[in-house]
Amino acid sequence: MTNDLKISPSLLSADFGNLKGDIEKVNRSEADWLHIDIMDGVFVPNISFGFPVLKYVAELSEKPLDVHLMIVQPEKFIREVKELGTLMMNVHYEACTHLHRVVQQIKDAGMQAGVTLNPATPVSLLTDIVADVDMVLLMSVNPGFGGQKFIPNTLDKVRELRELIARKNSKALIEVDGGVNLETGAALVEAGVDVLVAGNAVFKAPDMAGMIHQLKSLNK
Repeated sequence: MTNDLKISPSLLSADFGNLKGDIEKVNRSEADWLHIDIMDGVFVPNISFGFPVLKYVAELSEKPLDVHLMIVQPEKFIREVKELGTLMMNVHYEACTHLHRVVQQIKDAGMQAGVTLNPATPVSLLTDIVADVDMVLLMSVNPGFGGQKFIPNTLDKVRELRELIARKNSKALIEVDGGVNLETGAALVEAGVDVLVAGNAVFKAPDMAGMIHQLKSLNK
């Protein structure tokens, strides 16, 4: 169980008619990061936002940016992601043929490097890279759309990843994204998660700051 649980609200679930207002609510909350999903319609069956919108978001956000690239060849956009002032750049294991090189390029650019696994990708594939990354993001839904149902097997993957991190003397954080709410969040924290990404649970809540506070309190 983590002592310092981080909450990273997912911008994908924000009200795009009032993006400024929603980001300001996150700014005033106990959220640690702002999670941003970039989709290309190729790696995942959906398209999200491009860099002009992200520049606007980066200017408004007072929280560090947790940028998740659900795209093919994410290494092509390291410079653009860095220019947003990003803290954590997350790339998919499944999208990077030369993952070690991409991780090094992200770090060389001055960002922290995260690697993401889709639900059907086993944790064991990270054995040779887990000591080099700052975070592993486990998808608990199939990526591409918000509002999906949590895949229960994720809890086993978190436990397995926690063991692998310990065995390899890695300092990587464990982040989970997909179907995270107070119920699934509590189970994930118990399994050993460090960072919860919550979309609908936060942005559709009547009191966003209150919901973030409740999520943040799950490890108490």
